[in-house]
Amino acid sequence: MIKKISLAALALTMTASTTLAATNITWWHGMGGRNGEVINELAQKFNAAQSECAITPVSKGSYEEALSAGIAAFRSGEQPNILQVFDAGAATIINAKGATIPAEDLLKENGFAFDRNAFIEGVRYFYADADGKFVGMPFNSSAPIMYINDEALKKAGVEAPKTWEEFEAIAPKLKEAGFIPLVQSQLTWQFTENFFSRNNIQFASNNNGYDSIVDTTINVTDERHVMMYDKLKAWYDQGLFGYYGAAWNDNQKVFEEGKAALWIGSSGSFGGLQKTATMPFSATFLPYWGSIEGAGVHSFIGGAALFAMSGKSAEENKCTATFFNFLTSTEIQKFYHQATGYVAITNAAYELAKSEGYYNEKPAAEVGIKQLQLPGAEWDKGYRLGFYPQIRSIMEREYNRIFAGETTPKDAMDTIKKEADELLARFAKTAG
Repeated sequence: MIKKISLAALALTMTASTTLAATNITWWHGMGGRNGEVINELAQKFNAAQSECAITPVSKGSYEEALSAGIAAFRSGEQPNILQVFDAGAATIINAKGATIPAEDLLKENGFAFDRNAFIEGVRYFYADADGKFVGMPFNSSAPIMYINDEALKKAGVEAPKTWEEFEAIAPKLKEAGFIPLVQSQLTWQFTENFFSRNNIQFASNNNGYDSIVDTTINVTDERHVMMYDKLKAWYDQGLFGYYGAAWNDNQKVFEEGKAALWIGSSGSFGGLQKTATMPFSATFLPYWGSIEGAGVHSFIGGAALFAMSGKSAEENKCTATFFNFLTSTEIQKFYHQATGYVAITNAAYELAKSEGYYNEKPAAEVGIKQLQLPGAEWDKGYRLGFYPQIRSIMEREYNRIFAGETTPKDAMDTIKKEADELLARFAKTAG
């Protein structure tokens, strides 16, 4: 007797056969929630678009956990083909000798055309080497921008500030109108790293760490940076700035509930904010100090990049290159941008979304891209510093102490510099 096979079972069998015939590659990442779902959707789109390769995404928890898992797996020879690494971990993976194949080399070696200038200005440099060659492939890229509670500004009769001087002028009016004038979600990224970038100030020696890991020191004690935190503490004491600790969501929640007028957040938060905000909102650029000469240039990206891990077969490397090429294609970049709120990393994807009227409907979605396309300067490309996740933890500890009244901004920066420079020196010995 011949057993009948259902159409669903037949389809499953055919899919399995196709997958078995393809070269399989793995992608470890550190994203959850809706962003994790979109990663699965990208994998499905790639697998459906061709038959030679099949990619399997695997969540490893947080960014930090994904990086730790990837490094440990490489040491044991069990690394994935692709590892997502967040901005603070870039120096760790790039300086792990023999761990990765530069994305630009991988693409060219496998016959794909690659043009650095196809990527928007603020995206090109963070995961590149000192000569501009892409080591990591930018993926979920974002910029720190200012979100606006439209009702709050209307009630106070003020306009969104372009500079911090303008914020100081309108903040009392926002407070009088019953709002917390300003909140933020990550001091390290928004008010330290991008403070240096947006105001065009050198963040670390050795070309912000890009030229060498030897004798690299951090510049947090720059008087203009200390001034920024003197101002933040003064605003905090005057009720013009709300600080709820280092946790991102604790600070974002106050804005979502309509209690804060302005929130410095991520352009990548736009998608989620559309669902959680209880009031109409818009967005504008991260402010800068008008009193600082040369300020007002573009910020650099946050988020993460994808790194091609070494030690794989030529067939698997070709599939990784094929996936990178697919990921940066115009239609896929537009899809990812609109599905998540992260910026479209290529000029072509941005122009396509614009030509279709997407930003007429959702202008806040364009702010991060526009900020990353602002004129460039010498010190706006970001940093390349080892043990940086640990350095960020030191910053967070000291920034908490500033707002608790346990230390001054100057003393906090002195402490951060001392401990950070020690970590940078240790990293140079470890990586060297």
